Amino acid sequence: MLSLPSEGAARAAAAELSGTGHRLTAVRVHDHFRFVPSSFWYGQPSMDPELEGWWQVFSLAVHSGYERMALEPFFRSERIRVAHVARAHGGFQQGYSEGHAATLEGVFSRDGLVHEQAGADVALPSPLPKEPARPPAGPPWKFSEAGEPAAVVQAVVAVAERMYGSAEDVPDAVGWLLDEEFAFGEPYETTGEFLGDLVDAVAHQGTCTDTTVEAAPFLMELVRDDNVAPGSRLVLLGDLLRLAASGPAAAVSLADRVTALGGVWEESAAEYLTRRAIGSELPVLLSRWEDESDAARFALTALAALCGTRDQRALSGLAALPAPAGSSRADVVSLVAALLSDDREGLVPALDRLASWLPSIAEKAAGPNVDLRSLGLAILPDLVLEDVASGIAAERDLP
Repeated sequence: MLSLPSEGAARAAAAELSGTGHRLTAVRVHDHFRFVPSSFWYGQPSMDPELEGWWQVFSLAVHSGYERMALEPFFRSERIRVAHVARAHGGFQQGYSEGHAATLEGVFSRDGLVHEQAGADVALPSPLPKEPARPPAGPPWKFSEAGEPAAVVQAVVAVAERMYGSAEDVPDAVGWLLDEEFAFGEPYETTGEFLGDLVDAVAHQGTCTDTTVEAAPFLMELVRDDNVAPGSRLVLLGDLLRLAASGPAAAVSLADRVTALGGVWEESAAEYLTRRAIGSELPVLLSRWEDESDAARFALTALAALCGTRDQRALSGLAALPAPAGSSRADVVSLVAALLSDDREGLVPALDRLASWLPSIAEKAAGPNVDLRSLGLAILPDLVLEDVASGIAAERDLP
């Protein structure tokens, strides 16, 4: 689905997609069904008022002859190409989905249909592109036990009681931990399940809100508390990484939209304040550097980069981590170092190396509207967490 600023731009983009073999292509005014009397949406306010007066292109491309996973490198190149088509006509790619061809063709709305090529398949290159080879991983981290669920729950509740005293003064995202019903509820089967509930309460589906801002100091206190098992502290550090990166991640995903609308990206107040709340507590965590595992130090340096914390201990400590040349970890360390030291010249080759073996990064970087520093910050949590996850020894379910 593409969003374009005018009907003419939408028709031109639709013709270009149809020319590459798309089976069905329709052009409709944005929120088309708000103007159809028989529709549930008729007369309803727009869900996206910024796009009032814009037009949308809906296009169905059918591919056959290969298993889905074999097509992933090709699909990635197609997403990049279609996003370029949208930008070339002044708009942006608003989304895409996949499914069985017959099903998608059956549910495709013919309203505004401008091109139809019955039975058409998009031609596939031969040979199909393949995924790039990944470099070897870094040396294994020393295992950090995640702890038994009951013990971790008890330690987390103790921190909540120490910080807030009672459920009356606790942030909304933490209050359930001090609720009597929680205390007498069913015990958690796994530590991962409990930690998942905890982070979802702080930031539902990863979205920063005022509640997240209030609860960020609590998460930081959990990471500092020695009664929380080391592996669980590492998981919580991962949650903090993702929260601190929420603003840059949104900037990258919305870069084409913001540019097409003639705007300038501004992160939400909750994203900014969450990152600031984490950053204000970070020096205390960094003061424990000598007592941390190498995996935790790796996560802490990434968190310092995300929060803009200029800490020489983190930068020098990063260089001492086990990251042999030619390993994937060495490439991630180079990115963290460039971000920590605000080294713009070092950032570009660091991103290029990562993109050479991680196509998802290459896809994000393909957009000319993406700010490279925002890209580096946005991808950092997943890169670090994929690496340090191997150092968490959980009882069953932690990745």
